[in-house]
Amino acid sequence: MNKAFGAFVVVVAMPLAGQWLNYPTPGIPRLPDGSANLSAKAPKRADGTPDLSGVWAAKCGIYDGSRCFVQSYYFDLAQDLPAEAVRMTPWADGIARQRASRNHVDDPYGYCLPPGVPRINFSGGPFKILQTPGVTAILYETLVGMIFRQVFTDGRPAATVDSPTWLGYSTGTWEGDRFVVDSRGFRDGGWIDTAKGRPSSDALHVIERFRRVDFGHMILSVTIDDPKAYLAPWTMETTLTLMPDADLIEAFCDNQDRILQHSRVDPAPPEPHSPPLREARP
Repeated sequence: MNKAFGAFVVVVAMPLAGQWLNYPTPGIPRLPDGSANLSAKAPKRADGTPDLSGVWAAKCGIYDGSRCFVQSYYFDLAQDLPAEAVRMTPWADGIARQRASRNHVDDPYGYCLPPGVPRINFSGGPFKILQTPGVTAILYETLVGMIFRQVFTDGRPAATVDSPTWLGYSTGTWEGDRFVVDSRGFRDGGWIDTAKGRPSSDALHVIERFRRVDFGHMILSVTIDDPKAYLAPWTMETTLTLMPDADLIEAFCDNQDRILQHSRVDPAPPEPHSPPLREARP
């Protein structure tokens, strides 16, 4: 774990225990003992599309002080894939090696900046999905604060990007029972994961597919298509679990500046900007 990240995990993760635990969520199917029936049938919305609403968490995706969190996809997004599935370009390989040589202390998430997409799905807290006819909102309880994404479902085309962002610009469509989120317009030099330090470029295109298989479980697949950073697109898949009778709670790394005063970190060498697209792949 990088030193900067480890410093604020201790401070910020504590409020997670203060969630509205055991407050019954309306509409949750129950077993005879009153617990949530996570194997019940997946709900539908009035228009017939799957209802994805709820508070969700990935495997080991919530920091709770246990060993589990360091096994999350936040640290290695490709942990379930064979090594040959993720092949970096020379630019990306050089960036990843530099980040690893510095024990990942340059991770912007360790300095209270957004974790980026898709890493935000696995970055230490649950997230809530809210659906409306024109936009689906994803609210994140991250270790650096409350962050939201807007996924527009009103038929608009992909955004023409003049100002790259941490979380990109997202549109959503339905492919059968799968909600497909298409995101582009990211900043250059992002972080796909932490322990591996895999980078992303301003050419990153992320496709997330959400499929609710029953009441308490949803399959999430993530495709990384970044021709400046990877020789071919690659896809990971995991299962999200519903968190019944719970909700998000405020969490900010407002003490991080004082913590970092006690950390002795040499300034990072500049990371080279990603190459022009025509030069990215050998």
